[in-house]
Amino acid sequence: MKRCLAAFLLIAALMGCATEEQPPTVAAPPVLPPVLPFDQAVENAAVAVLSVNHAAVSSTRVIVIDPLVDGVTGEQSVATRQIGARIAALVGQRFPNYRIEPFSAASVAQRPLVMVGTFTAVNAQNQTAGERAAYRFCLVLADLDNGRVAAKSVSRAELQGVDASPAGLFRQSPIWSEDPATRSYVNTCQTTRAGDPVPAPYLAGIEAAALVQEAAVEFEAERYLAALGKYQAARQTSAGDQLRVHNGLYLTNRRLRREAAASEAFDRLVDYGLEHQRLAVKLLFRPGTTAFAEGPDTVGEYPRWLRSIARQAGARTTCLEVRGHTSSSGATALNERLSAQRAETVRTLLVAENPSLGSRVIATGAGSREALIGTGRDDLSDLLDRRVEFRVVTNCG
Repeated sequence: MKRCLAAFLLIAALMGCATEEQPPTVAAPPVLPPVLPFDQAVENAAVAVLSVNHAAVSSTRVIVIDPLVDGVTGEQSVATRQIGARIAALVGQRFPNYRIEPFSAASVAQRPLVMVGTFTAVNAQNQTAGERAAYRFCLVLADLDNGRVAAKSVSRAELQGVDASPAGLFRQSPIWSEDPATRSYVNTCQTTRAGDPVPAPYLAGIEAAALVQEAAVEFEAERYLAALGKYQAARQTSAGDQLRVHNGLYLTNRRLRREAAASEAFDRLVDYGLEHQRLAVKLLFRPGTTAFAEGPDTVGEYPRWLRSIARQAGARTTCLEVRGHTSSSGATALNERLSAQRAETVRTLLVAENPSLGSRVIATGAGSREALIGTGRDDLSDLLDRRVEFRVVTNCG
């Protein structure tokens, strides 16, 4: 009897141990790719993506590159264009079963492989905040024939020797705003894995994206009438109400000296930003001052921009916050003060244009806390970090 009781107690104890709740396991942080020189990081990512299933391709397949962008701003840079050119060269040198064609409405209609990618300054934890330590490079190959992500690769590149200045008409575009079309592109690269469906918003906007790229090529070749026609065609598509289209229509009409059309396009740009609650304007200031320093592409345009913002904001009943920003270089306290002073300067100019805004516009300074680029270079590459931003707010106090 005693032996039975002892055995019973032992079994019960063992069962209790088996069912006792175990402490949760803490997942190890993901291993980050090594930080490599720019050229090596690009080659590693491109070869990794292009090598997947390459040998299994029975006949030549077309690849089009939907131009790579900065993962925060959505703008093309000198660096992202260099990456695109390097990938095209690699295909020609090492992957005979693939053929690169320009990203256009005609090529997209053939349901090719489409390459998308982002190149973004990140901190040591791979996040887009704080002091930047490297560039995170994401590359995805999407198959329009079956609607799936065929391959994906991620690498990291050193900050040194990278020209992240906005390229082409992105350098000249006056407005930046949150843009669903750009976000769908970034998400296609950053939130998918190999085998996933290509996100529907990206597929829905690919015709417009191709027309926008065709327009950009025409614009940068100074064929402005052709560029205007492409931008107008993109505007008529289901995804045509987007930032790149409105910036393109403004810049193209300005080059054609169609002043009324340019003013109308800028008004639409302002409305677009206000509708998305965030309108960043590339107003340049002289270093350390509240005095404007217009660039060669914007001489005489600042008054027009401010009149448009005052007019379009005045037509609404909402309140507006004018928020000044600085780059991450310099002393924090000085940046805070300077950003607030620049915001107050712009607020004063807006109210002078439209006195009805006096009680509905407030000025604040963010210093460098909300840097989009964050490299602190104080050149064209981080121009958006020195922006003046207009945000729709609920409280006018």
